[in-house]
Amino acid sequence: MKRWVIWTICLTMGVCFLILLYLQFRYARTMMAIRREQFNESVLKSLDMASRNMERNETMVYLREVVGLYGDSLDTYSYSYGMDLTMTGMHSFQRRIRNAYIYEKEVLDEVILRVLYASGEKDFEQRVDKNFLVQTLRRCLRNNGIELIFHYRVFNSEGKEVYRCPDYDPKGEEYSYTQTLFRNDPTGKMGLVSIHFPSLNKYVHEVANMIYLALLFTIFLFVVFLITVYLVVRQKKVSELKNDFINNMTHEFKTPISTISIAAQMLADSKLQKSSDTYERLSDVIYSETKRLRFQVEKVLQMSLYDGGNIALKLQTLDANDVIDSVVQTFNIKVTQNGGSIETKLEAQNPNVRVDEMHFTNIVFNLMDNAVKYKRDDVPLHLDVSTWNDSGNLFVQISDNGIGVQKEDLKRIFDKFYRVHTGNTHNVKGFGLGLAYVHKMVKLHRGTIKATSEFGKGTSFTICLPLDK
Repeated sequence: MKRWVIWTICLTMGVCFLILLYLQFRYARTMMAIRREQFNESVLKSLDMASRNMERNETMVYLREVVGLYGDSLDTYSYSYGMDLTMTGMHSFQRRIRNAYIYEKEVLDEVILRVLYASGEKDFEQRVDKNFLVQTLRRCLRNNGIELIFHYRVFNSEGKEVYRCPDYDPKGEEYSYTQTLFRNDPTGKMGLVSIHFPSLNKYVHEVANMIYLALLFTIFLFVVFLITVYLVVRQKKVSELKNDFINNMTHEFKTPISTISIAAQMLADSKLQKSSDTYERLSDVIYSETKRLRFQVEKVLQMSLYDGGNIALKLQTLDANDVIDSVVQTFNIKVTQNGGSIETKLEAQNPNVRVDEMHFTNIVFNLMDNAVKYKRDDVPLHLDVSTWNDSGNLFVQISDNGIGVQKEDLKRIFDKFYRVHTGNTHNVKGFGLGLAYVHKMVKLHRGTIKATSEFGKGTSFTICLPLDK
């Protein structure tokens, strides 16, 4: 599958997931807004009903007082009507009804006056029946479907708090609901009740709990999708690198095998006259190509052993300056053959490190061999090898003046099978295992390695290893 097809599918799926998340989030917000609006409407309706109940309660109290004052007079108008259906009886009946109506109207006017103005004789604090207020608030809220615990405060017309519930909790005060008490009274005799619900937010969010759960699972699926995409892309890169590795390995193995085969055929051909020099030359070719083939196989085996966790380091205390100098002397022949030079500055005062001699030697050798592979054709190869101490560590630096590495390649040069592109130059062969081996071995020795490069000017590798204390 082509790369652009994979990225198109991934981008489409990602956009769909994001849209789905957005729609779920908006739906949850809408549901909570609707529930809060319904709750607000129910509370305000309950408060209005409670306020009316307070007024009715006060009216009933005054009515009882009035009935107590005029009860005897009213009883005198309790009459029984006989069965006298004569004209005189009818006139008498009408007079008595009219007189009763006039008297009861006067009594009713008196009751209204006492109800309207008797409140002026009491302070606001005395008019509020605390128990009745709590009961009517609770009953009105329950009638409108609200079973939440509430806390309340009562204020007079001047805004001064005159009463609050005994277990008052200020939590949730930012969403308070207020209602005027005794609205038909003069302004100075009115009051105010304020209630709030500490668990209001929880109540509002309950409606979206299932949506939140679905939102959580959608986010989880989105994360899994991203991980899957990452693994697919990474697997594709690894597959491409492995294909490149197989192609390079085929070429690297094919060349020495072909050379050995030709040399063996020449030795076996009886028609060719062979002198001792010819035998020696062909033997040297077979030996060198066999050694080259063995070296390539050893690289693959080393990486396989490391990946399998089967490498057992034979650690010992070594003088890093001596080991590096020995490698430089051996490698100097190859550098000289390529028209280059090596300069050493082994200035570490304490070069003792605890390392595996074979692997430490291979680390230095691989870095120097890498410099030879990627040398420039327009200038002679030059290598700088130096050591120094800092902060209880040994630093080893190998720098060259080769073709350098571009920034996008510098981040991946330590990846297994990865090989830096050399443009139109195809004479650089290998498996892409050298620097991966170096990086892993340095890490296994509890050290670090850092690469810096400037394209077209050269590359520098700096290794930091802890000193043997």
